[in-house]
Amino acid sequence: MLDDNTIEVPRDIGPDLRTAIAAGDAERISALLEPLPYSEALRELLALSPEERDDVLKLVPAELAADLIEEAPDEMAAELVERLEPERAAEILEELDSDVQADVIGEMDAADAEAVLCEMDAEDAADVRRLAAYEYDTAGGLMMAEVFQFADKDTVGKVLRALASDDDDFEQYRGQHPYIVNEAGEPIGVVSLRSLLTARRSAQLTEVMVAPITVPVDMPLAQLEDIFERHPFLGIPVIDAAGVLVGVVSRSAVAEAVLERSESESLKRQGVVGDELRSMPTWLRSRRRLAWLSANIILNIVAASVISVYEDTLSAVIALAVFLPMVSDMSGCSGNQAVGVTMRELSLGLVRPVDAFPVWLKEISVGVINGIALGVLIGVVAWVWKDNPALGLVIGAALALNTLLAVSIGGVVPLLLKRLGQDPAAASGPLLTTVTDMAGFFFVLSFATLMMPWLV
Repeated sequence: MLDDNTIEVPRDIGPDLRTAIAAGDAERISALLEPLPYSEALRELLALSPEERDDVLKLVPAELAADLIEEAPDEMAAELVERLEPERAAEILEELDSDVQADVIGEMDAADAEAVLCEMDAEDAADVRRLAAYEYDTAGGLMMAEVFQFADKDTVGKVLRALASDDDDFEQYRGQHPYIVNEAGEPIGVVSLRSLLTARRSAQLTEVMVAPITVPVDMPLAQLEDIFERHPFLGIPVIDAAGVLVGVVSRSAVAEAVLERSESESLKRQGVVGDELRSMPTWLRSRRRLAWLSANIILNIVAASVISVYEDTLSAVIALAVFLPMVSDMSGCSGNQAVGVTMRELSLGLVRPVDAFPVWLKEISVGVINGIALGVLIGVVAWVWKDNPALGLVIGAALALNTLLAVSIGGVVPLLLKRLGQDPAAASGPLLTTVTDMAGFFFVLSFATLMMPWLV
């Protein structure tokens, strides 16, 4: 199969693929899919009906099926695997690295996952169960169980022979340096390729190794990201509470997890929950979206109810209707900036829920400056447009106060939601939007009511 960086003119193989599936022609199916980049092959697979996808994964070689499973988002990969017989599912998963196996198994129904694990090699299944138990955004959840390790009594020659072998299993180590462990399984050293090539073959590894940097299984993603930014390592050994080497977390796994975290938070703020793809069942996608949209209807009704209280004011000063959405939208933008910074600092481990008050103080200082600046700007526009300084004062003051409120909510609410065990990325947005809309309408209309003699 071509690498995704390969440029190839796409062609529609859908009709040929369906014909081959209907005929049960495994060779033809493989011949159509194997030359394609991974992403293109997955696109062709997901364009098929669920039954046709099942047939493809049953007929093609397990290695090709594994490539397709690995390319899919975890939730979709789990769905594809769950539909297969446990024996076939296990055969495909055996072609994947342990960290990918754990990701897929972790998304599956417990009964289906256990049925597949029972068909896998006992040692591999034990690794998957162990990896699946860790939080996905920790070193344990991101590591692979396969480690290129040697005993402290082994020699340089043994490592070189392993490097020169044509053993297919060697590919699973993804360019790891050899890690040296003692009798207790604790990592005591790591050997560079240069040291191996310049040392005597009879030399023990302890003579050429250097002390390794290790990370605990519960180290969070943000700290892993920081370590890889400071060091040029391709991988870092992971140890359990007893100090035993249990896996290796790679630079690529951390980079991919960081990207997935960013994409997930962005989608959640837009109301998209989970790894939604249009190839998923329509009812499932609709149910997930409606859960968000129906909640937003209620929140918008609450915000709009403020306007109904001030109908007379709004009717008397029609110009206010032009500025109401501007005040709420500008304040919402300021609040979203605060949310973004807090989410970033949460992910990096720079703030915790107990830091809510210091965070608020820092946000309110920015809010005062920006609120005054924005308030003056929009106030001058309102004044000049309607030749009414009172209108400018009402709109400017409302925007300034609403900006203070928005940055306070945006900076602090994600921390409070985190403290309550809720998802700050998914919940902060709707709450911020509702409050800034409601408060913006209230500030504008209440100030206008107070200054009615100077507005009409």
